[in-house]
Amino acid sequence: MQLNTILADPVLRAELFPVTAERIYMAHAGVAPLSGPAQQALVTYANRGAVHSQERGWIWQQVADLRAATAELLAAQASEVALLGPTALGLNLVALGTQWRAGDEVIYHGADYPANVYPWLALADRGVKPVPLSPEQPGVITPDLVLSAVTERTRLVSLASCHYLSGYRIDIDAIGSALQERDIRFCVDGIQTLGAFPTSTQHVDYLAADSHKWLLGPCGAGVFWCREERFADLKPPLLGAWNVDSPEFVAQDHIDLVPGAQRFEPGTLNLPGVVAMVASMRCLLQLGVPAIAARLLHLRAYLLEPLRAAGWEPILGELEDASGADSWRSAIVTLRHPSRDGEAVFQTLLRAGVVASLRHDPAGQAWLRLSPHAYLSEADCDRVIELLTAA
Repeated sequence: MQLNTILADPVLRAELFPVTAERIYMAHAGVAPLSGPAQQALVTYANRGAVHSQERGWIWQQVADLRAATAELLAAQASEVALLGPTALGLNLVALGTQWRAGDEVIYHGADYPANVYPWLALADRGVKPVPLSPEQPGVITPDLVLSAVTERTRLVSLASCHYLSGYRIDIDAIGSALQERDIRFCVDGIQTLGAFPTSTQHVDYLAADSHKWLLGPCGAGVFWCREERFADLKPPLLGAWNVDSPEFVAQDHIDLVPGAQRFEPGTLNLPGVVAMVASMRCLLQLGVPAIAARLLHLRAYLLEPLRAAGWEPILGELEDASGADSWRSAIVTLRHPSRDGEAVFQTLLRAGVVASLRHDPAGQAWLRLSPHAYLSEADCDRVIELLTAA
């Protein structure tokens, strides 16, 4: 199955991505609609779960398949994948499970999405020093900026693979490699790239991502990845019958964690989320993440060029025109118009059947955020451009 085939067949496109029959969806960086495979998987789960135990045999193959599919996306091992959501849960596992020493420092982006800020701020109560990065432009976290904040007390750096407002994708490998050389742990919030762009874990220690954005899965279903060599470093802060050895569900007088990343899953898994997430993930893997990424960059350029010509200003300004910009670009297009009211434009789009996002920067400025997925067509984009350039 290829994207070109889907885009050329409206019936197939609506089957795989039902939202296309109803509206133009440009808000995948927020909460995305379910893919068709995810929708059908939930129906199947509900039908089977209504007449059998919800943990009947077939479900465990789904669980294994999701670990394997996530490992394929991350070029990792299935045994390193825990099935936990939301993203904040995985980040908090790192914050609470790391054996901190008094005076340790943790580096993060102070203007990141709150889920990747508050877990690190809260560590101040445990004697850890939070060190926020303050780039000149939102989300523009470079290796040099990170290293300028590193000291001999830096224990961990936690960053988003892509900034939720500006759409800036960080160089995970360059940052991670530099941290690895210094024996500093690297945690990544991968929700804004997983399923949309290749997301490297070669130099990463921990990664968390929910499925409700670019993976087109349900809310509350997600994954937490931990490099096997870091299992000993990260003490699971949540314990239960699923991650502690409990023969025949009988509690023991000692705690022996189960093997693999299941050690981070304390109790019953979000099984409806599992079956829907793996169905959607299989679809995306079949299309191929590199092909999806190329399509997203094409749609981004297709939208941005005429909108800039009509006076819309991208949030990263001149950085858009710098050489090598595709290395950081994502499918997030965040703009404002000097003479247009953002809220009014947002409502105009909604009335016309276009779903976008309205987001605010730390200064309170409103920005229109467009985030198309690869299944959107040029005709969809033309309609959005028409609406945004109308007098």
